[in-house]
Amino acid sequence: MKDVEKQCEAVCSWIKNTVYNAKAKGVVLGLSGGLDSAVVAALCKRVYPEDTLCLIMPCYSNPVDEEDAKLVSKKLNLRVEKVVLDPVYDALRVAVGSLDTDAKLLLGNMKSRLRMVTLYYYAGKYNYLVAGTSNKSELLIGYFTKYGDSASDILPIADFVKTEVYELAKYLEIPDEIINKKPTAGLWENQTDEMEMGMSYEELDNYILYGIAADCIKEKIDTLYKLSEHKRNVAKRYVR
Repeated sequence: MKDVEKQCEAVCSWIKNTVYNAKAKGVVLGLSGGLDSAVVAALCKRVYPEDTLCLIMPCYSNPVDEEDAKLVSKKLNLRVEKVVLDPVYDALRVAVGSLDTDAKLLLGNMKSRLRMVTLYYYAGKYNYLVAGTSNKSELLIGYFTKYGDSASDILPIADFVKTEVYELAKYLEIPDEIINKKPTAGLWENQTDEMEMGMSYEELDNYILYGIAADCIKEKIDTLYKLSEHKRNVAKRYVR
Protein backbone atom coordinates (compact mmCIF):
# COMPACT_ATOMS: atom_id res chain seq x y z
CA MET A 1 0.00 0.00 0.00
CA LYS A 2 1.38 3.40 -0.99
CA ASP A 3 1.81 6.21 1.52
CA VAL A 4 0.25 4.80 4.68
CA GLU A 5 0.39 8.21 6.37
CA LYS A 6 -1.78 9.83 3.68
CA GLN A 7 -4.19 6.89 3.79
CA CYS A 8 -4.63 7.37 7.54
CA GLU A 9 -5.14 11.10 7.15
CA ALA A 10 -7.78 10.50 4.48
CA VAL A 11 -9.67 8.01 6.63
CA CYS A 12 -9.58 10.34 9.63
CA SER A 13 -10.92 13.20 7.53
CA TRP A 14 -13.71 10.95 6.26
CA ILE A 15 -14.63 9.89 9.81
CA LYS A 16 -14.79 13.53 10.94
CA ASN A 17 -16.94 14.63 8.00
CA THR A 18 -19.31 11.67 8.28
CA VAL A 19 -19.89 12.13 12.01
CA TYR A 20 -20.28 15.91 11.59
CA ASN A 21 -22.82 15.51 8.77
CA ALA A 22 -24.85 13.18 10.99
CA LYS A 23 -24.80 15.86 13.71
CA ALA A 24 -23.27 13.32 16.06
CA LYS A 25 -20.65 14.03 18.74
CA GLY A 26 -18.32 11.09 18.41
CA VAL A 27 -17.90 7.37 17.89
CA VAL A 28 -18.46 4.12 19.79
CA LEU A 29 -16.99 0.75 18.81
CA GLY A 30 -16.37 -2.70 20.20
CA LEU A 31 -12.80 -3.39 21.28
CA SER A 32 -12.30 -7.12 20.83
CA GLY A 33 -8.58 -7.49 21.41
CA GLY A 34 -8.05 -8.12 17.70
CA LEU A 35 -6.23 -6.20 14.99
CA ASP A 36 -9.16 -4.63 13.14
CA SER A 37 -10.83 -3.11 16.18
CA ALA A 38 -7.47 -1.80 17.41
CA VAL A 39 -6.85 -0.03 14.09
CA VAL A 40 -10.35 1.47 13.98
CA ALA A 41 -10.00 2.62 17.60
CA ALA A 42 -6.67 4.29 16.81
CA LEU A 43 -8.12 6.10 13.80
CA CYS A 44 -11.21 7.28 15.68
CA LYS A 45 -9.13 8.38 18.66
CA ARG A 46 -7.13 10.66 16.36
CA VAL A 47 -10.32 12.39 15.27
CA TYR A 48 -12.24 12.35 18.57
CA PRO A 49 -9.74 12.10 21.43
CA GLU A 50 -12.45 12.77 24.05
CA ASP A 51 -15.44 11.27 22.23
CA THR A 52 -14.23 7.85 21.15
CA LEU A 53 -15.78 5.21 23.40
CA CYS A 54 -14.58 1.60 23.24
CA LEU A 55 -16.68 -1.18 24.72
CA ILE A 56 -15.21 -4.46 25.92
CA MET A 57 -18.11 -6.92 25.79
CA PRO A 58 -17.18 -10.39 27.01
CA CYS A 59 -19.76 -13.08 26.37
CA TYR A 60 -18.25 -16.35 27.56
CA SER A 61 -15.16 -15.07 25.81
CA ASN A 62 -11.52 -16.09 26.04
CA PRO A 63 -10.02 -14.01 28.89
CA VAL A 64 -6.95 -13.42 26.70
CA ASP A 65 -9.08 -11.31 24.35
CA GLU A 66 -10.03 -8.96 27.17
CA GLU A 67 -6.41 -8.68 28.27
CA ASP A 68 -5.41 -7.83 24.70
CA ALA A 69 -8.18 -5.22 24.49
CA LYS A 70 -6.89 -3.67 27.72
CA LEU A 71 -3.37 -3.67 26.27
CA VAL A 72 -4.60 -1.69 23.27
CA SER A 73 -6.61 0.70 25.43
CA LYS A 74 -3.59 1.41 27.62
CA LYS A 75 -1.27 1.97 24.65
CA LEU A 76 -3.73 4.31 22.89
CA ASN A 77 -5.12 5.88 26.09
CA LEU A 78 -8.66 4.93 25.10
CA ARG A 79 -11.86 5.63 26.99
CA VAL A 80 -13.20 2.17 27.78
CA GLU A 81 -16.25 0.64 29.42
CA LYS A 82 -16.83 -3.04 30.07
CA VAL A 83 -20.23 -4.67 29.66
CA VAL A 84 -20.46 -8.37 30.61
CA LEU A 85 -23.04 -10.06 28.38
CA ASP A 86 -22.92 -13.59 29.83
CA PRO A 87 -26.21 -13.30 31.80
CA VAL A 88 -27.99 -11.59 28.87
CA TYR A 89 -26.87 -14.38 26.53
CA ASP A 90 -28.05 -17.03 29.01
CA ALA A 91 -31.43 -15.33 29.42
CA LEU A 92 -31.93 -15.05 25.67
CA ARG A 93 -31.07 -18.69 25.13
CA VAL A 94 -33.67 -19.66 27.75
CA ALA A 95 -36.27 -17.33 26.20
CA VAL A 96 -35.91 -18.80 22.70
CA GLY A 97 -35.53 -22.41 23.88
CA SER A 98 -31.95 -22.76 22.70
CA LEU A 99 -30.51 -26.26 23.08
CA ASP A 100 -26.95 -27.41 23.76
CA THR A 101 -27.12 -29.13 20.38
CA ASP A 102 -27.51 -25.79 18.56
CA ALA A 103 -24.80 -25.14 15.99
CA LYS A 104 -21.76 -23.16 17.14
CA LEU A 105 -22.31 -20.62 14.37
CA LEU A 106 -25.92 -20.04 15.43
CA LEU A 107 -24.88 -19.34 19.01
CA GLY A 108 -21.85 -17.32 17.97
CA ASN A 109 -24.02 -15.05 15.84
CA MET A 110 -26.30 -14.53 18.83
CA LYS A 111 -23.32 -13.17 20.80
CA SER A 112 -22.40 -10.84 17.95
CA ARG A 113 -25.92 -9.45 17.75
CA LEU A 114 -26.06 -8.86 21.50
CA ARG A 115 -22.93 -6.76 21.15
CA MET A 116 -24.62 -4.77 18.37
CA VAL A 117 -27.59 -4.01 20.64
CA THR A 118 -25.17 -2.84 23.34
CA LEU A 119 -23.23 -0.59 20.97
CA TYR A 120 -26.39 1.08 19.73
CA TYR A 121 -27.55 1.69 23.29
CA TYR A 122 -24.39 3.66 23.98
CA ALA A 123 -24.57 5.37 20.59
CA GLY A 124 -28.05 6.63 21.45
CA LYS A 125 -27.03 7.60 24.97
CA TYR A 126 -24.13 9.80 23.86
CA ASN A 127 -25.25 10.78 20.34
CA TYR A 128 -22.40 8.81 18.78
CA LEU A 129 -22.15 6.83 15.57
CA VAL A 130 -21.27 3.14 15.73
CA ALA A 131 -17.99 2.35 13.99
CA GLY A 132 -17.78 -1.12 12.48
CA THR A 133 -14.46 -2.93 12.24
CA SER A 134 -14.90 -5.15 9.17
CA ASN A 135 -12.23 -5.00 6.48
CA LYS A 136 -12.57 -5.43 2.71
CA SER A 137 -11.45 -9.07 2.71
CA GLU A 138 -14.14 -10.12 5.19
CA LEU A 139 -16.86 -8.02 3.63
CA LEU A 140 -16.24 -9.45 0.16
CA ILE A 141 -16.78 -13.07 1.19
CA GLY A 142 -19.44 -12.39 3.84
CA TYR A 143 -17.23 -13.28 6.78
CA PHE A 144 -19.26 -11.31 9.30
CA THR A 145 -22.54 -11.61 11.18
CA LYS A 146 -25.47 -9.95 9.46
CA TYR A 147 -26.92 -7.38 11.90
CA GLY A 148 -24.08 -8.30 14.26
CA ASP A 149 -20.56 -7.00 13.77
CA SER A 150 -21.65 -5.62 10.38
CA ALA A 151 -24.35 -3.47 11.98
CA SER A 152 -22.73 -0.05 12.08
CA ASP A 153 -23.02 3.52 10.88
CA ILE A 154 -19.50 3.84 9.50
CA LEU A 155 -16.92 1.31 8.28
CA PRO A 156 -13.53 3.08 8.35
CA ILE A 157 -11.42 0.16 7.06
CA ALA A 158 -13.93 -1.32 4.61
CA ASP A 159 -11.72 -0.45 1.62
CA PHE A 160 -8.56 -2.04 3.06
CA VAL A 161 -7.83 -5.76 2.68
CA LYS A 162 -6.48 -7.56 5.74
CA THR A 163 -2.84 -7.39 4.67
CA GLU A 164 -3.23 -3.60 4.32
CA VAL A 165 -4.77 -3.40 7.78
CA TYR A 166 -1.51 -4.86 9.10
CA GLU A 167 0.34 -1.97 7.44
CA LEU A 168 -2.03 0.53 9.05
CA ALA A 169 -1.51 -1.16 12.41
CA LYS A 170 2.26 -0.83 12.23
CA TYR A 171 2.01 2.84 11.29
CA LEU A 172 -0.47 3.49 14.11
CA GLU A 173 1.87 1.72 16.55
CA ILE A 174 -0.55 -1.00 17.58
CA PRO A 175 1.21 -3.34 20.07
CA ASP A 176 3.15 -6.21 18.47
CA GLU A 177 1.18 -8.71 20.55
CA ILE A 178 -1.96 -7.70 18.67
CA ILE A 179 -0.30 -7.58 15.25
CA ASN A 180 1.19 -11.07 15.72
CA LYS A 181 -2.00 -12.60 17.14
CA LYS A 182 -3.87 -15.14 15.00
CA PRO A 183 -7.03 -13.43 13.70
CA THR A 184 -10.19 -14.77 15.36
CA ALA A 185 -13.78 -13.66 15.77
CA GLY A 186 -13.65 -15.13 19.28
CA LEU A 187 -17.14 -16.58 19.05
CA TRP A 188 -16.15 -20.05 20.26
CA GLU A 189 -13.09 -21.82 21.64
CA ASN A 190 -10.09 -22.35 19.33
CA GLN A 191 -11.82 -20.61 16.41
CA THR A 192 -9.59 -18.79 13.91
CA ASP A 193 -10.58 -16.75 10.86
CA GLU A 194 -8.41 -18.61 8.37
CA MET A 195 -9.51 -22.03 9.59
CA GLU A 196 -13.16 -21.06 9.25
CA MET A 197 -12.68 -19.39 5.85
CA GLY A 198 -10.71 -22.33 4.50
CA MET A 199 -7.94 -20.10 3.14
CA SER A 200 -5.31 -17.68 4.33
CA TYR A 201 -5.77 -13.91 4.26
CA GLU A 202 -2.79 -13.74 1.93
CA GLU A 203 -4.54 -16.02 -0.57
CA LEU A 204 -7.77 -14.06 -0.28
CA ASP A 205 -6.07 -10.68 -0.61
CA ASN A 206 -3.95 -11.71 -3.58
CA TYR A 207 -7.12 -12.66 -5.43
CA ILE A 208 -8.91 -9.43 -4.47
CA LEU A 209 -5.98 -7.17 -5.35
CA TYR A 210 -4.34 -8.97 -8.26
CA GLY A 211 -6.72 -11.72 -9.41
CA ILE A 212 -4.07 -14.31 -8.54
CA ALA A 213 -5.00 -17.54 -6.73
CA ALA A 214 -5.09 -21.28 -7.16
CA ASP A 215 -8.17 -22.47 -9.03
CA CYS A 216 -9.69 -24.02 -5.91
CA ILE A 217 -9.26 -20.75 -4.00
CA LYS A 218 -10.75 -18.71 -6.85
CA GLU A 219 -13.78 -20.99 -6.95
CA LYS A 220 -14.25 -20.77 -3.18
CA ILE A 221 -13.99 -16.97 -3.10
CA ASP A 222 -16.33 -16.53 -6.08
CA THR A 223 -18.87 -18.86 -4.47
CA LEU A 224 -18.70 -17.12 -1.08
CA TYR A 225 -19.08 -13.73 -2.76
CA LYS A 226 -22.26 -14.80 -4.54
CA LEU A 227 -23.78 -16.54 -1.53
CA SER A 228 -23.14 -13.55 0.76
CA GLU A 229 -24.52 -10.85 -1.55
CA HIS A 230 -27.63 -10.47 0.64
CA LYS A 231 -25.39 -9.70 3.64
CA ARG A 232 -23.82 -6.68 1.94
CA ASN A 233 -27.07 -5.16 0.69
CA VAL A 234 -30.08 -3.66 2.39
CA ALA A 235 -33.12 -5.91 2.62
CA LYS A 236 -34.84 -6.52 -0.71
CA ARG A 237 -38.09 -4.60 -1.00
CA TYR A 238 -41.21 -5.59 -2.82
CA VAL A 239 -42.15 -2.78 -5.21
CA ARG A 240 -45.61 -2.62 -6.76
